[in-house]
Amino acid sequence: MISLADDTSNDTAPESFWEWLAGFSSTAISVLLVVGIASLLHLVGARIIKRSVKRWVASGRSREDSLADTPEATVELQSMIMSQRREQRAHAVGQLLQSGLVLLIWGTAILIILTELGVNIAPIMASAGVVGVALGFGAQTLIKDYLSGFFMIVEDQYGVGDRVDVGEVIGTVEEVALRVTRLRDPSGVVWYVRNGEILRVANQSQGWTMAAAVIPVSYKSDLAEVREVVREVGNDMFKDPETRQRMLGRPIFAGVEAVSGEAVYIKVLAKARAAQQIPLTRELRERLKGAFDDRGIVVPVITRPMGFDPDGIPITPGTGAPVDGVY
Repeated sequence: MISLADDTSNDTAPESFWEWLAGFSSTAISVLLVVGIASLLHLVGARIIKRSVKRWVASGRSREDSLADTPEATVELQSMIMSQRREQRAHAVGQLLQSGLVLLIWGTAILIILTELGVNIAPIMASAGVVGVALGFGAQTLIKDYLSGFFMIVEDQYGVGDRVDVGEVIGTVEEVALRVTRLRDPSGVVWYVRNGEILRVANQSQGWTMAAAVIPVSYKSDLAEVREVVREVGNDMFKDPETRQRMLGRPIFAGVEAVSGEAVYIKVLAKARAAQQIPLTRELRERLKGAFDDRGIVVPVITRPMGFDPDGIPITPGTGAPVDGVY
């Protein structure tokens, strides 16, 4: 004999199964739909970013070959160099945008999927808000570093290979990250500088720099002859292919920098390509020295007043440095 209760349980069991299956199918379809839409948005967004980066790079292509024989075209050359740097900056910004796109799209997709699976995301969102506030107060310095690094990359304040002065150190940039910048100073020491602590940047590698040599000559020297020697040296350097690749113009006699009872200090200037200021200045001094010797122009011996440190070693007053040749 079959009871009525047994009949009822047998009837409701299949109905419960089919309801569960229908609910599961609906949830699975919703999850797949969310994943599909997120994937489509990710694909479209990534393609838009890539195209934007390509257009940015294409707009910065320059006519380097056409400017190679016009070293006096400083403005045009500076635009060319900045355009070349724009390509590196465009790729860096593109990577940042793609990372942000992934975080935004898939973070939202995960929250929607959790909701479809019946997970209450309100406590998760509340916890995330509390954690976010705590991190905001506790990691202000870290956030400052990342924001500063982002704007440094976007604004192209400096890049790898640039020689920069960031206040604490002067050196060559080896790596630019969002949080820190790695520099190597002239002595070979590696410095890690937090981007949030960089308040100013002096970049010696963007566009062009000025090579300057201040040289003392005898007080009795004929300045017209000195000017002529500088002009001849400038023409020789400009005609030398090895030297010319560092220059953006012929060295010029800038004038008298200072006058003392022992010497007249002349200043010679030359526009140098980016990162070529130091080698061009050294080459300029060497050639001027040789030309002065050939023309009999004397570079006088400058006497310096001496003081003494507590150990009795002669020093130059005002600097505290040992007098040259005295240790």
